[in-house]
Amino acid sequence: MDKSLQELTEEIQKEYQKLIKLYNTEEKEKRIDELSQKSLKQDFWNDSKKAGLILKELENLKRQLSQVENLKKKCEDFFEMQEFAQDDEKITLELLKEGEEILKELRATNIKFQFKDTQDKKNAILVLHAGAGGTEACDWCEMLLRMYKRWCEKKGFKMSITDILPGEEAGIKSVTCLVKGEYAYGYLKGEAGVHRLVRVSPFDANKRRHTSFASVDVIPEIDEDIEIEIKPEEIKIDTYRASGHGGQHVNKTDSAVRITHIPTGIVVQCQNERSQHQNRETAMKLLKAKLYAIELDKMKEATKRRYDQMGQIGWGNQIRSYVFMPYQLVKDLRTNYETSNVFAVMDGDLDGFIEAYLTEKNDMETRK
Repeated sequence: MDKSLQELTEEIQKEYQKLIKLYNTEEKEKRIDELSQKSLKQDFWNDSKKAGLILKELENLKRQLSQVENLKKKCEDFFEMQEFAQDDEKITLELLKEGEEILKELRATNIKFQFKDTQDKKNAILVLHAGAGGTEACDWCEMLLRMYKRWCEKKGFKMSITDILPGEEAGIKSVTCLVKGEYAYGYLKGEAGVHRLVRVSPFDANKRRHTSFASVDVIPEIDEDIEIEIKPEEIKIDTYRASGHGGQHVNKTDSAVRITHIPTGIVVQCQNERSQHQNRETAMKLLKAKLYAIELDKMKEATKRRYDQMGQIGWGNQIRSYVFMPYQLVKDLRTNYETSNVFAVMDGDLDGFIEAYLTEKNDMETRK
């Protein structure tokens, strides 16, 4: 059932008040003025690295302030027009359409202002692993990869595959991707966990229903200026020929690189570049990011769960269920957010799940 104009207005009012609460305009303007004054000092460029960070923060704050002020004006104009739309069907229809866009923008903006972790703004490293179940699980892993690709396209994020291991018959056993975009890690961090699929398997001649599992791991991409010491004697580097498509040069030379970190047992691979040097550079970056994630975890048990749980991709660990048969439903087991439009979800419509997780997480932290 479609929303009435009154119902839509109430939702916009709620999100608008949340925006006012989350975004302190006076505080941001004060910070902009403070940074602007710093940039005018004669010795500002003596430390070019520090100056660059200040200018970047200043630019981001100004852009953010402009976006918020424009959004506030849209809301205020909508509230004003809503009062005159009582008996005008044409205006009502226009406002319903405009209001849905405003509500969508408000929710997306409010989610951004709930990102408080310093890691949230970074790019994300997304790792997918097929669980037990052979071809069926590998196909499910590939379906998830497509789902995240489509979500990235909708968000304007760039996804690149750094390593992929195909399944024996179909699908993929594992894949590592780099997702580039503002707050990529903040949005995707709640996707980490086991994802469960229930469907009639296309690989089963008897058309029986199958349950498959795949795991998703998400870690922030490490900053170039963060020092992570990796001693040469702590790593083992192997080169091999890249698999799959990639051109004559890629397939006939040992351009792919595999690095094993001996103390932790972490293995990273990269084969998407033609140059062995580039693949090695990317693999080292992935290794540093994983080691940095360990440092962030602090506790050995948390680290063990992150990297040793791949053998437990199954019942009892899932965060979300995707049911194609006998009914259609995608449900997040942490927030209880659900939708029956499974095809939209598989086509990248994940914002409802992401927003529900982030909102609940923020509410829990606020209550502490």
